[in-house]
Amino acid sequence: MTLQSSHPLIDGRTSDSPLITAYRGGKPSRKPIWFMRQAGRSLPEYRKLREGISMLDSCLQPELASEITLQPVRRHDVDAAIFFSDIVIPLKLAGVGVDIVPGVGPVLEKPIRSLEDVKALPVLTEEALQPIRDAVGLTVAELGNTPLIGFAGAPFTLAAYMVEGKPSRDHLGPRSMMHGDPETWQALANWAADASGKFLKAQLEAGASAGQLFDSWAGSLGLADYQQHVAPASRRALDQVRGLGAPLVHFGTGTSELLLAMREVGVDVIGVDYRLPLDEANRRLGGTTPLQGNIDPALLTAPWPILEAHVLDVIERGASAPGHVLNLGHGVPPETDPSVLSRIVELVHSEQPDGDFGAEVSGHRVSEE
Repeated sequence: MTLQSSHPLIDGRTSDSPLITAYRGGKPSRKPIWFMRQAGRSLPEYRKLREGISMLDSCLQPELASEITLQPVRRHDVDAAIFFSDIVIPLKLAGVGVDIVPGVGPVLEKPIRSLEDVKALPVLTEEALQPIRDAVGLTVAELGNTPLIGFAGAPFTLAAYMVEGKPSRDHLGPRSMMHGDPETWQALANWAADASGKFLKAQLEAGASAGQLFDSWAGSLGLADYQQHVAPASRRALDQVRGLGAPLVHFGTGTSELLLAMREVGVDVIGVDYRLPLDEANRRLGGTTPLQGNIDPALLTAPWPILEAHVLDVIERGASAPGHVLNLGHGVPPETDPSVLSRIVELVHSEQPDGDFGAEVSGHRVSEE
């Protein structure tokens, strides 16, 4: 399993980029930064482009998905694009009845309740993924030396939606199924792993230079449940792309107690949410794993001196790890002022990439605004 010679990682376009260098534990030419959910509702150009088009439809129109992916790169000068899509797109492409309901989130026509329900699920085919490959190809052609990050929902998060039928606060349904009907849970987790793995593989083969597995709801689990009922499916999803040579990132929210187990599914980089300082995350991971994160999204609306000091603190704590990519500790809130994100990027790029902090925090004074 190899990437084509024309792939950006192979032909040299992105292999030495700041993002890929940091993901691989090297010393980048500048400190890399991108934002989860950087493409989307915080941008007025996105809202204008999406007028009258549903979320899932916008993901499946290659030209539209590509343009949305590119918008924040042009505006913010971030060091990566993140492919614009949704974690339930593999379900949609497989033929599962699902929609994104405004103000609610993903809603399934028929939630999964039994082993028979799992056995009735359609299989995601390679042919169905062609719109994804087309969108990635269009995007990579425009990005030049800027890497595209592919992504997929982790099997637990995807399966949790499928059991609940809609977003849930505590995910009692999937957690109950793990113990009360483990055969059904394992079958569903494996189906979700295969769908997510194919989705991520299509993006990487079409030109994405890295892949991120999002486990949005893993924080609802204890360590034992994660290791027994979730980690094997995440490993199964990543097995489909592991041999491609692209760096793999794993991120979840509320997962401070799961970081070691998340790394053990076989990834190169661990994303850390805003709850855990990066130097402590690095200590828990033994100082051997590049990190991504973890600016608190709540501070994006704070006065600039407060936000600036926070960003500089994140940089300093991240410097303890063998590699560090700046990001948020969760996604960009829709009410965020885009100019604030651009200003953060400018600040991060002004810092020394080697993480050497002097008396003025890498020579950068906190502004007096």
